[in-house]
Amino acid sequence: MNFYLTAFQQAISALWSYKGRTLLTMLGIVIGIGTIIVMVSIGQGANQAIQDQINRMGTNLLYAVSGSSKKGGVRGGHGSQPTLRLKDVKAISQLCPSVKETSYQINGVVQAIAESNNWGTTLQGTVPAYVSITNWGLQEGEFINEQHLRKVANVAVLGSVVAENLFEPGTSIIGRKIRLKKVPFTVIGVLTTKGRTPDGRDADDVIIIPYTTAARKLMGRQLPGMVHFIMVSARSKELVPRAKWEMEAALRQSHRIREGDDDDFIVGSLDEFADAADESTAIMRLLLIAVASISLVVGGIGIMNIMLVTVTERTREIGVRMAIGAKERDILTQFLVESLTMSIVGGILGTAIGIAASRIISVFAGWPTIISPESIVIATFFSGLIGIFFGYYPALKASRLDPIEALRHE
Repeated sequence: MNFYLTAFQQAISALWSYKGRTLLTMLGIVIGIGTIIVMVSIGQGANQAIQDQINRMGTNLLYAVSGSSKKGGVRGGHGSQPTLRLKDVKAISQLCPSVKETSYQINGVVQAIAESNNWGTTLQGTVPAYVSITNWGLQEGEFINEQHLRKVANVAVLGSVVAENLFEPGTSIIGRKIRLKKVPFTVIGVLTTKGRTPDGRDADDVIIIPYTTAARKLMGRQLPGMVHFIMVSARSKELVPRAKWEMEAALRQSHRIREGDDDDFIVGSLDEFADAADESTAIMRLLLIAVASISLVVGGIGIMNIMLVTVTERTREIGVRMAIGAKERDILTQFLVESLTMSIVGGILGTAIGIAASRIISVFAGWPTIISPESIVIATFFSGLIGIFFGYYPALKASRLDPIEALRHE
C-alpha cells in the first residue's frame, strides 16, 4: 500500500511540474466526460417528463378506437369507420374482469360563445367515470354526474384553456352561460391544467358535456349509440396486458368477427406510449453518448502521446531507478499511476463541469435534467479505464528500457 501511495504522490508531483501540458492533455477527457454527463442528464430528464405526462393522462389506462375503412381501392385511416357502439361498452363491462372502470365519449369540434367572446375548441360528450379514469381534478365546481346523463342536461365542464379564453381572469365562472351550436349550456365546473397529451394535443383545450346531451342534441343524431372512443382503467398495472387481451376478445365477440378476419377496431394502452418514449430517448441518448465518446478516445490518444514524450524525457531517470534496484513492475506501475491520475482528475473535472452545465441548461433553457449517481460512477469508471488502456503501452515501453542504454541517454 505504501508503494502505491508513494507512486501516487510522485505522479502528482510529476504532473504538477508541467501544469499547462497536463491540463491540455486532460482537456479531451474533461470535454468527453462533461458532454456525457450533460447528454445523459438531458435524456433522463426528457424521458421522465414524458413519463410524467403519460401518467397524468390516467392510471392503468387502455383505450379502444374504431378501425380503418376500405371502400373499393380506397382505404381510410384509423377512426375513419365508426364501428364502436354503446353495446361494445356494455360487452367490455360484462366480459372483462381485469377492467375496473369504463368510460366512453363522442368527439366533435365546436365554436363556444360566451357573451362577447368566442373560442373554437374540441367538444367531448362523456360519462362521470371519465374524470376518475383520467385522474383529472377540478379547479372549481363539479363534474357531470349520472343525473345529468339521465336528464340530458345542458351542462358543461370547461378545460382551463377554454375558461381563460371565454371569461375574464378572476371572475366567477360557475353558473355562467355559454352557447354551443346555438344551444345554451350552464358551466358547472372548470378542470385543472393537464398540459399536452403524448401526441402533442393541448388536453386543456376542451369542453366536456354529458354523453346523452352530445348524442341527442349536438353530434349523434345521424348514428344513434355511436362511440368514438372507449377508455378503461385496469385493476392494476400488472393486469394491463390481460385487460387489453380481454377487451380485444370482447369487441371481437360483440362485432361478430370470425377467426382470421381483421379487427375493425384498435385497442392500445398508455404503456405503449411509455415504451415508445423509452426506446426513442434511449436511442438518442446512445447516439449522443457515442458522439461524446469520440472526445474520450481523442483524450486517451492525447494521454498516450504525452506519456510517450514523458518516457523519452525521463529515460535517464528510469535508468537510475533501475540501477538502484527498481524492477520492471515498479516502473510499469509508476507510469500507469501517472496516466490513471491524469485521466481520473480529468474525469472529476469533466463531471463537475457536466453537472454545472446541466443545472445551467435546466434553469435558462427550461429543459428538464436528471443527474443520476449511476451516470457519475460510470463516467468516472470510463475515465479511469481510458487512462489504463492508453497509458499501458507507454508504461510498458518505459519498464522494458535497457538500464545501461537509459543511463547513457542525454
